[in-house]
Order: sequence, then C-alpha cells, then structure tokens
Amino acid sequence: MPGEAHITVSHLTMAYGDFLIQRDLDFSVRRGEVFIVMGGSGCGKTTLLKHMTGLKEPVSGDVLYGGRSFWQASEEEREQAKRQFGVLFQGGALWSSMTLAENVALPLRLYAKLGEAEIRDVTAYKLSLVGLAGFEQYYPAELSGGMRKRAGLARAMALDPEILYFDEPSSGLDPLSARLLDELILELRDSLGTTVVVVSHELASIFAIGDRAVFLDAEAKTQLAVGDPRQLRDSSPDPRVRNFLTRGGTDGQAGAAGVD
Repeated sequence: MPGEAHITVSHLTMAYGDFLIQRDLDFSVRRGEVFIVMGGSGCGKTTLLKHMTGLKEPVSGDVLYGGRSFWQASEEEREQAKRQFGVLFQGGALWSSMTLAENVALPLRLYAKLGEAEIRDVTAYKLSLVGLAGFEQYYPAELSGGMRKRAGLARAMALDPEILYFDEPSSGLDPLSARLLDELILELRDSLGTTVVVVSHELASIFAIGDRAVFLDAEAKTQLAVGDPRQLRDSSPDPRVRNFLTRGGTDGQAGAAGVD
C-alpha cells in the first residue's frame, strides 16, 4: 500500500572502531516514494547506505524491511532480503572488460534460473528502459558518464528489485545529464512502483525528485530533520538544515575521509 513503511531505520548507531559516525537514527521510508539521505561532507550518508543494504553491521539498532528485522535475521534470510535491493554505486561500478549486455546479464546468470534466450531478452529490455537500446555490445569505456550511470541502473534493475538504492547518482555528471537521470529515476518509480532511496548533497536533484528526506549532521552526529525537503528549506526550525538547503549543495562541514 502506498504510504506504508517499506523500510524502517530504528535507533541505528554507526561507527568505525571508536570513531562515532551517527547515533540514534530513526526514520522510515514509505513504499513507492523517493527518499533522500542528505547532508554535508563526512556526515555518513554512504555509510548509512551500507548499513541499509547489508554491507556493514551497525553498532546498535536495526533496519526493518516490511516490519521484519534485517540485522537480527539469519545469514540466509539476509541474503534472501538482499534480492529485493538494486544498488547503483557512484561510478556505476561496471566491469570494464564486459559489454553492457554482459554487465546487465551477470546478476541474472548468478541468481535467476533463466535460459540464455531469456537472459538476452531481459537484458535488452532493461537496457531499453534506461534508454540504451542498441548499446548492448558497447563497453563502458565507449560511453559517456551519463550513459554509464544508466547502464549501472539497468544492471541494478536486472532482478526486478522492490527497492533501488542510489549513491550520489548525479556525481560527475554535467547539469543536463544529471537532470535526465533524475527524470529517469522518477519515470521508473512511477511505472514500476519501486521504492527509491537516494544519497545526495545536490540541491537540484534533492528538490527535483525527493518526496521526503532525512538530514544527517556531521557535528551533531545524528539526524536533525525528516520531511519534505522543500518544507524543510522554507520552515525547518533548525538553521543548520535551512542553511544546507539554501547554500548551493555544500555546508562547509569537513568530515573524516571515507565516511561520507
């Protein structure tokens, strides 16, 4: 049902050794919405994504999918839950030695019980969804940055995930390519009903696609706000949130390397 909690982050604390990243994060992502994880450099946005997708275990707290615990589940149950996820990493993370068709087909070969003809059909369909029909035999190096991002999205969608995670999808793209990718994300959400979680500090994308957002602060080491980013920009009671949303996408905060 639209509006129900698809993902719940419950009292989550993240750290690298003794270095605290964020504490007591508590928010939910509604089914079928585009939810933004935002904040300045070093606040732990990408680290949170790793906790939500099973790549890093939290110090405390949990992530729930459809009300079911992820981190208290068995390893087998967690692996099953991960089949619901598609993840687009910052650089697209395509295998440079593989064609686009081979990249998109890889998760199908690993996890789907399909014949070769079916794999070819699904691969061609996923590439067509992201506007890359006819590029099956191209290698990543032969494509623009925006096309590589779209190819990475096609691979993330290969197994028909319920949830798509994006880590800074606009990073490294020119404004036009970034806008086209934003439009594609909305088209896919609307046509497929996918829940979308986007890590971003880019104001243009945050306001263009975000239904709701959580703001992480590097100094307070916790969330300062959850809500519609446009409403937070205009009327958040916390000046740190308003400053971030009105200062061109950077807030001047420096953080520890590798924890953004």
